[in-house]
Amino acid sequence: MSGQFLLTKALKEWAIAVSALAAGETILLLRKGGIREEGKKFKVASQKLWLYPTYEHQKSQLLKSEYSSQVREVPVGWHPEKIAIQSYAEITHTLSVENLVTLEKISPHHIWTQEMLSDRFKWKPQQPLTVLLLKVANLNSPITLPYDQSYGGCKSWIDLQVPICTQDVIPVLTEEAYQQEVQKIIGLLD
Repeated sequence: MSGQFLLTKALKEWAIAVSALAAGETILLLRKGGIREEGKKFKVASQKLWLYPTYEHQKSQLLKSEYSSQVREVPVGWHPEKIAIQSYAEITHTLSVENLVTLEKISPHHIWTQEMLSDRFKWKPQQPLTVLLLKVANLNSPITLPYDQSYGGCKSWIDLQVPICTQDVIPVLTEEAYQQEVQKIIGLLD
């Protein structure tokens, strides 16, 4: 991972996906972008980011069985009063997937069900799905921040109100293990 620096840029993602990334169970995320995205589609705003856990849109039926029981479903508009930021990530690869058949090839490498993948392709069908490969590192102890209204809404990227230093992050996977996983995924998408 790169040297130490202060960072406010964060990528919002389901809390269960953030947990899977933080545990090294996956290295990938799938994105099309939120309703409030600039240009109505997903763009990488920063290669280096904090993973910001969200709860509102998590649905247990959209997750593989080993993850579905861990989901905390919440009412629309709900957010925690405090947010625990645990994981820093670097996006190493951004890949476009234009059809469901191609995406099914990488099924062993992510946490979502076939229903979720199909739903993603049906929403904004003219846009490809973006596959992000992330090298993740965790802080020794999570940093707890108060929720801020600027964090709300259906958007991928936010700026944390308080910068967090990357000094004490510990890589989840060794460089060798990460590169092996990257090669498996890229090989399946070719």
